[in-house]
Amino acid sequence: MQQFLRRIAFPFSLIYALVVLIRNFLYDNGFFKSISYKTPIVCVGNLSVGGTGKTPMIEYLIRLYEGRTVAVLSRGYKRKSSGFLLASPESSVTDLGDEPYQLHKKFPDIFVAVDADRRNGIVELEKRVKPDVILLDDAFQHRKVKPKYSILLTTYNNLYVDDWYLPTGDLRDSKLEAGRAEMIIVTKCPEGLSLEKKTEVSQKLKPNPTQKVLFCSLVYNDVFKNPNSSLAPSDIKGVNTALVTGIASPEPLVSHLKNLGIDFQHFRYGDHHYFSDQEIEKFKDFKIVLTTEKDFTRLESKLSNVFYLEIAHSFNEDDYETLRRTMIELI
Repeated sequence: MQQFLRRIAFPFSLIYALVVLIRNFLYDNGFFKSISYKTPIVCVGNLSVGGTGKTPMIEYLIRLYEGRTVAVLSRGYKRKSSGFLLASPESSVTDLGDEPYQLHKKFPDIFVAVDADRRNGIVELEKRVKPDVILLDDAFQHRKVKPKYSILLTTYNNLYVDDWYLPTGDLRDSKLEAGRAEMIIVTKCPEGLSLEKKTEVSQKLKPNPTQKVLFCSLVYNDVFKNPNSSLAPSDIKGVNTALVTGIASPEPLVSHLKNLGIDFQHFRYGDHHYFSDQEIEKFKDFKIVLTTEKDFTRLESKLSNVFYLEIAHSFNEDDYETLRRTMIELI
């Protein structure tokens, strides 16, 4: 049904595409201004809606910048607060939004801020914390800011060159805008992807001569965690288990759990879903509730039997070194 609705919405996608093209034309020709800043800004984003691994990529960059003063600036999607907010020990998931809150809890030594007005957020960070680098989360389409370096993410199984505009496809920006990125990273690749396949994907993407194209896969932690305990996959087999997801693309996690031999009932919700009391009561019928790290931020205060599985990007040695060297040279 969803695919049928997307197909009949094709005329609306043409209107959407036209609006996107006009907006980018106005920026490209100076009618709208993009502003640069003194602090090096690294933008991580995509051309589609969700599911390319932006938050794990931000985490990867945070680790690369260990020992530096790092700030992350996000919109804070679906947060209950407004304006600029710098995370503090008193901040909650409703204050920051799930992804910034996850970063704040996981990396207490960095600065995490949220502001829908990215320009204002950068100015506030420069004034308050003077970071060595600002990681701009999910902001490739926010052209009011001109970052020093842009990383564009696209998934192996849904390359932006094969996609179409909303609502028929998942693109929220023009494929032509890929040319603004200094680096394209193909995420969620099969492990051990051959050189031939990488070359085939690169040829499809048609990078310009100055663009770097890297490849990475998703890897999962060996244990399921919460602040009080952890579980091995063997602890879950044969146990009445629910999988609760409120992310854009839960398919890799579903596949991973099945490969581990874990039986579960999957409750799938929209990205950044805030769970109602009725939904929470339903999850309490299960002995174990599994979820993603992002969803855990919205479930941990309501369920005692919930565990999350960490994910991370994995690069081969050459691509890792290219990414590491490029990021360090920026500052």
